[in-house]
Amino acid sequence: MASYASEVKKELTALEVHPEHAKAELAAFLRMNGVLHLYRNNLSLDITTENPAIARRIFSLIKLAYHLEPTLIVSRKMKLKKNNQYLVRLAVQVREIMADLGIYDQEQGFITNIPKKIMDSEQRAMSYLRGAFLAGGSVNNPETSRYHLEIYSTYENHNQDLLELMNSRFNLNAKGTDRRRGYIVYLKEAEKIGDFLHIVGALNAMLAFEDLRIMRDMRNSVNRLVNCDTANLKKTASASAKQVEDIQLIAQEIGLDNLDEKLASVARFRLDNPEMSLKELAANLPGGPISKSGINHRIQKLKAMANKLRATD
Repeated sequence: MASYASEVKKELTALEVHPEHAKAELAAFLRMNGVLHLYRNNLSLDITTENPAIARRIFSLIKLAYHLEPTLIVSRKMKLKKNNQYLVRLAVQVREIMADLGIYDQEQGFITNIPKKIMDSEQRAMSYLRGAFLAGGSVNNPETSRYHLEIYSTYENHNQDLLELMNSRFNLNAKGTDRRRGYIVYLKEAEKIGDFLHIVGALNAMLAFEDLRIMRDMRNSVNRLVNCDTANLKKTASASAKQVEDIQLIAQEIGLDNLDEKLASVARFRLDNPEMSLKELAANLPGGPISKSGINHRIQKLKAMANKLRATD
């Protein structure tokens, strides 16, 4: 059964994209997962993934943005590894494409920051976040786990740019931290995770997420109410047991017939109805209902009488 995260990515890889926005998405893939190779002064650029839909997506983005067809290589490096590996290799115009995407500069070399033209454009920013999530993102199933969405980056400044993009432009309240020789930006709020899925274009996944979240929250609310009721019942049973113990001591040492009529009435009714709460005792007391504070006052008098009897033993 496919995971929720893989279903999100599957939906994203099927989205149509404008050629200019394709460059922003492609820039995220290349910056986060691209590997440069130099052989006899010729550059090639490789992107490897175990997800065939993502491999097709990268292939399509390059073709759409630059009218080039990269090489697609399928392999299985380890005998025990079940999944195929898909390598998309671009071996022509590598320097020009990387320069156009803001990933490489003749003087600066490899650039790990997100280009300003992406940071300043809402549509490009949305496409870049989609590419970043496809390249290094994951999201927990809201039905079975805590709410959590994250994107992993190798470079700290790239992680900071992602954080700024998500917060300054889209108000997602993302946080950042170190993670296993890299960095992550992450979301913990269910509402913000839903917003992110909407921003990157995973509308079906967003609706599924909201449905699962609502069901989970409703289930948690019911559990809290049940737990609260159970705790109240236990509290009532414990208090009633102590009251019955006090009354039985008074009956043994003094006799209920020797009590004030009002106290005797409450004492007998409590002995006959140990499961009732004080509110129920007050409402059903023979001779007419009284207030909860009234019944509590008489119970406290019985308690004080029992404690006095214990103190004289």
